[in-house]
Amino acid sequence: MTSTTLRYLDAHQLKAWIHDAEELALLDVREHGQYGENHLFFAVPLPYSDLELNVLRLVPRKTTRIAIYGDVRTHGAVLAAGQALLCMGYDNVYVLEGGIDAWQKAGYATFAGVNLPSKTFGELAEHVYNTPSVSAAKLRDMLNDERENIIVLDGRPVPEYRKMSIPGAYCCPNGELALRAIELAPDPETTIVINCAGRTRSIIGAQTLINLNVPNRVLALENGTQGWYLQDYPLEHGASRLYPQQVSEASKAAQRERATKLIKELKIQTVDARQVRQWLDDDTHTVFLCDVRTDEEYAQHELPSLVQHTPGGQLIQATDQYLGVRKAKVVLCDTDGIRAPAVASWLKQLGWNVYLLTDPFALTGLPEAPRFVPALEHTKELSADALSGFLHDHPQAILLDARSSTAYRAVCLKQAAWTIRPTLAAQIHEKVGLPVLERQGQGQADRPVLLMGSNIGKLKLLAQDLERMGCTAVYVCVVVAEALKASGLPLAEDNEILRAEACIDYLFFVHDRHDGNKEAARKYLEWETNLVSQIDDQERNTFSIGF
Repeated sequence: MTSTTLRYLDAHQLKAWIHDAEELALLDVREHGQYGENHLFFAVPLPYSDLELNVLRLVPRKTTRIAIYGDVRTHGAVLAAGQALLCMGYDNVYVLEGGIDAWQKAGYATFAGVNLPSKTFGELAEHVYNTPSVSAAKLRDMLNDERENIIVLDGRPVPEYRKMSIPGAYCCPNGELALRAIELAPDPETTIVINCAGRTRSIIGAQTLINLNVPNRVLALENGTQGWYLQDYPLEHGASRLYPQQVSEASKAAQRERATKLIKELKIQTVDARQVRQWLDDDTHTVFLCDVRTDEEYAQHELPSLVQHTPGGQLIQATDQYLGVRKAKVVLCDTDGIRAPAVASWLKQLGWNVYLLTDPFALTGLPEAPRFVPALEHTKELSADALSGFLHDHPQAILLDARSSTAYRAVCLKQAAWTIRPTLAAQIHEKVGLPVLERQGQGQADRPVLLMGSNIGKLKLLAQDLERMGCTAVYVCVVVAEALKASGLPLAEDNEILRAEACIDYLFFVHDRHDGNKEAARKYLEWETNLVSQIDDQERNTFSIGF
């Protein structure tokens, strides 16, 4: 049954949907900071501020059963998000009546943080597999002992590694470990220690190599760089020891043999391009096509755009950023027969219907990945170096800064107010009396509105909303802090210009732990280790851990 209007469901019905056999996109449409404070366990974060830009990737089938929710404070944004989905052609959209407040009143748990299923799974996996670990203190002793044959591999993406790392560690993201770890540690007597910022990727990275039966001793660094930092050991910043780009054929052959055994042990299914095309043509199930290779390899554009880039380690760590529909088919590919099997082994245990694509280069003739492009009639783009001249010529212009709240607090134009999509309408109504369509003659539709931001797509979404309100002179300008400082315009550089509680796009709980806040780091690690005790039996039984 489909509909062109929003419908409602209660908490008990939604709980049943989450655990039944049908596909479901469970979308939390609040902003990142609001979502991270309190959300449903399997919810996918899809903020209203960039909903149209990401929903086609996260929920590619328009007939997918969709449930969206927010809370009492964000009911207006939830309804606006629902209407946006209907306008895009999604015709099976439901709103959780009463939002997360009603969910809690029904007796169901909510969770703080991000990437909940993956992080909870990591804690369960450590227990089931008894993943060996090493403390920060013990690791430092080992690194300082010249008799030790040891290497530390950082399982995070390169930008995270460069921000802070264990001194001497090499960057080898988890998705690359199966292919490249032995190239970095060819001596089977070398102890390999895997670390991340906290716990999950350390555990999963180490256990990946153990499950592949590499000959080396493999350990997870307990509590990652945070555990190291809490011991007052110095971290390295800006390191550049990256994984090897080339892997020897001998190493590939050995790892491919190990990956093949893993596929058989976990009974992971394979699929060819012909079958994938049939699934896509049939359109009765959601199919996610995922390239788990590196950024550099994906950038070669060898595969159709419908195949999204999902770096393997991050796909395991943050499935909710790539896969928006539960019970969907997930098809993984690489070009070596090593990385995709390792990633698939974890996705299957996470509860996904996962397949390995045997012939990715035969995947031809697919449509282009759909993109949302707002239809704009009264919007012009402005270059950053034209800011000063524009404001000189338009002194009555309304200035709205749509960069992240943290960027705005660091430096902004004194005349500019911070904005984000859920608050935009109220700000414009306050300043110019719009929407003019409802208040003919009382607004100032032709008063210029300048939107500044770091992402042209999000700026155009805001411009679309302004035009729908009746604004007829909208300008969008992509800016960075350096451009603002070079403009010669009056600046404000004070966090107090925007209260912390107004920063609904920023989750202090997660990010403060990386900015010298030891108490935040301790609380984060405590949160992570306590996740297992908070889930119910249905949530726990979603996972199938072990061989």
